[in-house]
Amino acid sequence: MAESPDLSSPSLAGRTPLPPAGARRTAGWHWDTWEYRALQLAMLLSGLLLMVTVISVPLGLWEQVVFGVLCFLCAILLNRRPGRFVTLLLTFISLTVSSRYLYWRITETMQMDSSLDLFFGSGLIAAEVYAWLVLVLGFFQTIWPLERRPVALTMPVEDWPTVDIFIPTYNEPLKVVKPTVLAAMAMDWPLDKLRIHLLDDGRREEFRDFAEEVGIEWVIRSDNRHAKAGNINAALSHTDGEYVAIFDCDHIPTRSFLQMTLGWFYKDPKLAMLQTPHHFFSPDPFERNLDTFGNVPNEGELFYGLVQDGNDFWNATFFCGSCAVLRRDMLMAVGGVAVETVTEDAHTALKLHRKGWNTAYIGIPQAAGLATESLSAHVGQRIRWARGMAQIFRTDCPLWGKGLSWAQRLCYSNAMLHFFYGLPRLVFLTAPLAYLFFEAHVIHASAVMIAAMALPHLVHANLVNSRTQGKFRHSFWAEVYEAVLAWYIFRPTMLALIDPKAGSFNVTAKGGYIERDFFDWGIARPYVVLLSLNLIGFVVGVARLFWWNTHELDTVLLNMLWTIYNLVILGAAAAAASETRQVRKSHRVQFGIPARMETEDGRVWHVETEDFSEGGLRVRLPPGVMLEEQTAVTLALLRGDHAALFSARIVFRQGEHHGLRFDPMTLQQQMDLVEITFARADAWIDHAARHAPDRPFQALRQIVGLGVRGCAKVFGWKPKPPARPASKPAAPPAESTPVRA
Repeated sequence: MAESPDLSSPSLAGRTPLPPAGARRTAGWHWDTWEYRALQLAMLLSGLLLMVTVISVPLGLWEQVVFGVLCFLCAILLNRRPGRFVTLLLTFISLTVSSRYLYWRITETMQMDSSLDLFFGSGLIAAEVYAWLVLVLGFFQTIWPLERRPVALTMPVEDWPTVDIFIPTYNEPLKVVKPTVLAAMAMDWPLDKLRIHLLDDGRREEFRDFAEEVGIEWVIRSDNRHAKAGNINAALSHTDGEYVAIFDCDHIPTRSFLQMTLGWFYKDPKLAMLQTPHHFFSPDPFERNLDTFGNVPNEGELFYGLVQDGNDFWNATFFCGSCAVLRRDMLMAVGGVAVETVTEDAHTALKLHRKGWNTAYIGIPQAAGLATESLSAHVGQRIRWARGMAQIFRTDCPLWGKGLSWAQRLCYSNAMLHFFYGLPRLVFLTAPLAYLFFEAHVIHASAVMIAAMALPHLVHANLVNSRTQGKFRHSFWAEVYEAVLAWYIFRPTMLALIDPKAGSFNVTAKGGYIERDFFDWGIARPYVVLLSLNLIGFVVGVARLFWWNTHELDTVLLNMLWTIYNLVILGAAAAAASETRQVRKSHRVQFGIPARMETEDGRVWHVETEDFSEGGLRVRLPPGVMLEEQTAVTLALLRGDHAALFSARIVFRQGEHHGLRFDPMTLQQQMDLVEITFARADAWIDHAARHAPDRPFQALRQIVGLGVRGCAKVFGWKPKPPARPASKPAAPPAESTPVRA
C-alpha cells in the first residue's frame, strides 16, 4: 500500500472539486453575480446580440482587415493571461469570427456562374458548415472540464460491496491476458468480495488451465453471438456482484482501481457508471512510425484528457468498454450491455442516461494497455468505432427520444457527428484542385477578401484549441489523423446511415509483431492518390501562374498555397504508413522502482530501475561499476517493507546502464512482478506531464518535416536527414524498446 495515492496529494491538488448534487452545470463559476439568474440571462442575451451584430455587419476589404487585426491583437493579449474566464472570452471571439466567416460565405460567395462552379462550390460550403458545427459543439462540450476527484470509501471494510471483474477475451494470446488477470487479483479489496471472471469466447483449454491454477472463474458460452457485448451479458446472467468492473484483456489495472472509483457510487445513489481513461504503455502506429512516442500526445489523449472531463460537466460521460465500473442493477435495467450496434459501450451509456441515471469520469489513469501494433489494425478499429456511432445516430438518435437533457443531446450528437468527418476532410484535401484543374471558382470572391475573412476564423480557432487542448493534442495533428482515416471511415458511416445492420464486428488484434520495416502500400493507397493529385495540381498551378491565368494571379497563388498545405498533411499521412519493425516480446515502461542487486560473489548495490517490462528491466549501477554480459544476479524489487526476489542475467550494458533479463519465473514471482510494476497505484498518474506543451509553430515545423519524409517515401527520393539530439543510452536488444509511460 506504500504507493497508494493520497487523494489530497500534490498530484491531485488543484483539480476542481465536484459541485454539490444538482449544481453540476454551474460548477466552477466563481463570480458572485452569476448566482443571479436574471443577470445571467441579461449577460447572455447581450453577448448573443453583440455576436449577431458583429457576424452580420457588412465590411469592405480594408475594414475587414482592420477588424481581423484588432481581434487578433485582443486575442494575443488575452492569451497571455491564465484562467478559465479568459478562455471563455477567447472562445467567444473565436465563435464570433468563425460564424462571421460562415455567414459571409453563405450570403456573399455562392452566386455561381456555371454548373461546374456550383457543383464544387456546394461541396465545399457543405464541408465548411460541417466543420463549423463540430467546432461550435466542441467548444460547448469542453467549455468547463469538471476534473472530478476520487471520493474515499468511509464505511468499514467489512461493509464494502462485492465486485465482479470481467476480463473478456476472444483470440488474444495468454501472454497478453495473464498480466491483466494477475493485476486484478492484486487489487486492494477484500478477497471474499472480489470475484474475477475470465470470459473466454475462444474456449481454449490453455485458458481454462490457467484459470484453475490461479483460482479464478473461467467463463465460456455455447456461441459468440454479439461478440464482446454478448460475452459480457452471458457472464452477467450467472453472477451477482453489486458492481461490475470491466477490463479489456490487455488493460492491466492498478491495485488502487476499486478504491479510487467506488466511493462515488455511495456519494451519488443515481450513479450508474464511472469511467477512467484508457492509457497505453506501448506506442500506437502514429507514435512508432513517426517517432513521436512520449513527445506528442497520441490520438486518444484528447478524448480521455479533455473531452470526457467536459462530458462529465454535462453528465454525459461515455462508457468506453474497459477500465470502468457499473452498478449491476442499473445495467440490468437497460438490458445489459447494448447489442444493437458495434459500439456497444457508448450505446449502453446512452441507454443509462435515457433512464435518468448519472455517469462520471475520473481522469486519473488506473489501468494501462497495449495500443494497436499496425496502422492497418488501427484503421480497422476506427472503422468499427465510426460505423457504430453512425449506427447509433441512425437507430437511437440522441437529438430526439425521451430521457436526455439538452446538454446530453448536444454532447452525444457531437461525438457521433465527429465520425462523419471523412467526406468533409476529403473535400478540403481536394478543393483547390477544382480551380487548378478545371478553373472552377468554388468561392466567388477575390482571393484577398477570402484571405481577410478566412484567416481570422482559422487563426482564432487554432489559438483557442491550442490553449484548451494543448496538453492533450498539439496543433495541426488532428489534420494528420483525419487525413489518414478519412477515406476509410466515410464509406462505412454513410452506409450505416442507409443500412444500420450492414457490416460485421471486427476484433482489434493486440500483442502482435512487425517483423521488418516496410511501407504499407495497401493502407497508404488513398494518401498516395491524393498526394499525387495535389502534386500534379501544384505543377498545373505553376503553369497557370506564368502562362494561363495571369489575370488571376492572386487566385492561382491562393489555391497553390492551399495545395502546398495539403501536400504537407498528406505527406505526413503517408509517413505514418511506413511501418517500423517491432519484434520485441514485451514493451518497456520508464519508471523508477527501488531495488537491490546482488551478484553470486556477494557484491551488493542499492539501485533504482530506469525502465521495466514483463521480461526484464534496466538499472544504473554506481559510477565505475560494469558487469560482464551473462553475469547472473539476484534482484530484489522493493515496495515498502516488502521485497520480491528474481533471478536475472545481464544481457546488455552501456557504461553504467545495465539491461537485465529475468530467468524463468514461478507463478508467484509473476504475480509479484506485476503487482510491483504495472499494478502500482502511482504507475500512470503523471503520464500527461511528460509531454512538451503545445507550440503551434514548432508543431507546424514538425508536421512539415514529416510531410517531406512521407513524400520522399512515396516518390523515392531521399532528403537530407534532420539533425538528431544527442543520443541516450541504447536499449537492451533482448526484450523491448524503452518507452515512456
